[in-house]
Amino acid sequence: MLLLDNRCCWQGLEDLEASFHAVVAGLISGPGFYFNLYYLKDTMKKQVWVSRLVVVLFFSFIWQGTGHAQGLKKILSIEAFDMLNTVPDTYLIDVRTRAEYQFIGHPIGAYLFPYMFMTHDLQNKNGLYAYRYNTVNSEFIKEISKAFQKANNLIIISRDGTRSALASKALVDDGFKHVYDVTDGFEGAPFPCFEDSNKDKFYRQLARRNKIYGFNLRRHYGWQWWGLPWHYDMDPKCIYPPDLASSEK
Repeated sequence: MLLLDNRCCWQGLEDLEASFHAVVAGLISGPGFYFNLYYLKDTMKKQVWVSRLVVVLFFSFIWQGTGHAQGLKKILSIEAFDMLNTVPDTYLIDVRTRAEYQFIGHPIGAYLFPYMFMTHDLQNKNGLYAYRYNTVNSEFIKEISKAFQKANNLIIISRDGTRSALASKALVDDGFKHVYDVTDGFEGAPFPCFEDSNKDKFYRQLARRNKIYGFNLRRHYGWQWWGLPWHYDMDPKCIYPPDLASSEK
């Protein structure tokens, strides 16, 4: 947070006023110059107060801007955990699939609201087989809106930040004011990983060629890597509401 002492600004303005008056006094004491010093001083005072008002408005804007995020803000897992412990009305929402939440584990107190569902479609991508989970939950926004208020601080976490980015954008577009996307996710991206695409490609090639231990595995980043609390327990208060309702029937 930016911390500034307004007194420094007032002193600077007053010093500027005093310096200007000294220059004017020197000018009017010489031959051939005539100034209405009282008029000039009155004008200067008005200018100084206008300047002070501008400074106050500027600092007020800065102060508001360093409070809660307006719209979407990207954070790391450790920042998310700190917010949960220190900022009121803050909630952690896990947007992974039901299977990931149950069998891989989840942060303690994380509410399950899947953004995408796993399908039965098996895909082959470059020789790697995987079931698709690209079916967007059409009830995602509706269910979130039932459980949380637009002004709540919503922290969104997925496996590695991919789905959380999509879910966070959807929430902001729907009018949620304080949305935080956990970019490193719960498990983290496959190791190694760099934001710069050229760096990422280069170092992944090196890691593959040299058979680096842990290559392409997760848990080198993210919530688990930070050692933050997580478990496998399925707390009824945190389970996806429609699933809980259907089970009770």
